[in-house]
Amino acid sequence: MSHDDPRLQELLAATARGDRAAFSELYAATSAHLFALLLRILRRRDLAEEALQDCYVRIWQKSGSYSAERGAPVAWLASIARYRALDMLRARRPEVSEQQNESGEPPATHVDEGIDVQRQAEDQHELERLHDCLAELGGEQRSAVMLAYYEGFTHPELAERMTAPLGTVKSWVRRGLQRLRECLEQ
Repeated sequence: MSHDDPRLQELLAATARGDRAAFSELYAATSAHLFALLLRILRRRDLAEEALQDCYVRIWQKSGSYSAERGAPVAWLASIARYRALDMLRARRPEVSEQQNESGEPPATHVDEGIDVQRQAEDQHELERLHDCLAELGGEQRSAVMLAYYEGFTHPELAERMTAPLGTVKSWVRRGLQRLRECLEQ
């Protein structure tokens, strides 16, 4: 099943209606991709496995909020995975885990639970910077980076979709990421 397959939209819609078979099929079609993404971010198999389980609980709970107008299903699923991975990384930072609130519990780090206005503003500013930096990339580099990291396409899938040689696509992604990194560090 390709990452832009309309079947994924159908499975998300059925999952939103509580269809366990559809959820199982959605898991089978997308879990390897999300696990690879989580493993790249977290760099530990045990944490990636835990995050993947948390992601699918969240997907089951929030599948009704998916909207095809806002993007491909894999992009929506990947955003859930990225947020969960980032939450786990934040929770593991020593300066965060040592802090405690008045009840003696560690502070909440879940994205959907109590985001403060300052954090939302910072996130928005970072997204705007990323958007500006992406706009500076050439068309092929921008497309390759966007498809690879927001839609989850592999290099061979990109080569096929963009009708370009595999080595060229790899160069577009590598150079595009390098230029993004330089732009974001300024």
